[in-house]
Amino acid sequence: MMNLGLKWPPNLARVVTSVLFVVSFGLPVAVEAQVSVSPQEHGPQQQEFVHGAPQVPSLEWTLAAGGRIYDNWWEALDRDEPEGTNPAYPASAKQEGAGTWRCKECHGWDYLGAEGIYRKGSHFTGIKGVMGARGLPPEALMATLRDANHPYTPEMIADEEMLRVAVFLSQGLVDMRSFINYETRKVIAGSGDFTRGRAIFQTTCAACHGFDGRALDWGAPGEHNYVGTEAQELPDEVFNKISNAHPGAAMINTRAFSVEDRVSLMNYIATLPDTIDE
Repeated sequence: MMNLGLKWPPNLARVVTSVLFVVSFGLPVAVEAQVSVSPQEHGPQQQEFVHGAPQVPSLEWTLAAGGRIYDNWWEALDRDEPEGTNPAYPASAKQEGAGTWRCKECHGWDYLGAEGIYRKGSHFTGIKGVMGARGLPPEALMATLRDANHPYTPEMIADEEMLRVAVFLSQGLVDMRSFINYETRKVIAGSGDFTRGRAIFQTTCAACHGFDGRALDWGAPGEHNYVGTEAQELPDEVFNKISNAHPGAAMINTRAFSVEDRVSLMNYIATLPDTIDE
């Protein structure tokens, strides 16, 4: 799990200083590309924020918490990773192991299942999406979330936690086809307010990712993988992450922002560098 907490690495401080110098004085100074930051465990002081719940949860917190469970419930809830393949996962599909227990694995990052981005490729299951749950009472959705097609025990996901998923399905889903090209899996240029997206990124996300998005690098050895890389290649997944936060990481989410703001943020993030030498 990545430490997205409050301490900036020294290289990020240097880059922030350079950027502020350029902005303040208008000089054409080249900004140094940021050095990779190794992922770290979040500290004990962040445990409650990452895995706990507020005493009086807001709707926005509940939606984001439900979205993280939809993404990866054992990381979101600090539970043991499930063993083996989900018995409800189609035998004809191509995945196996713990990943088949994730809601997103069958229903997709875009919530459209077999009719969305997972309509083909290694994640195709033939299972329909969950967009039909929008607007339904969360209590009514609980019966479906506890049926034979969803074999999650209360030890895996408690009822109060599963209710967060139901609220997320009822009130938190966004149709991504208005800002993602489903043939190319790219953000549609101009689908959001670029200037607004830049403002949100520079005043929130940049605290951890840096002004150019390269302060955190979770790529494999010899490769680089930044927030700009992800937004360009997997925008549907990134929209979930910025809306709900990454499960198990001390990362902010943007649920308190409007859908329009989040789309604008995606529009900006998709223009950030995806290599070390830009």
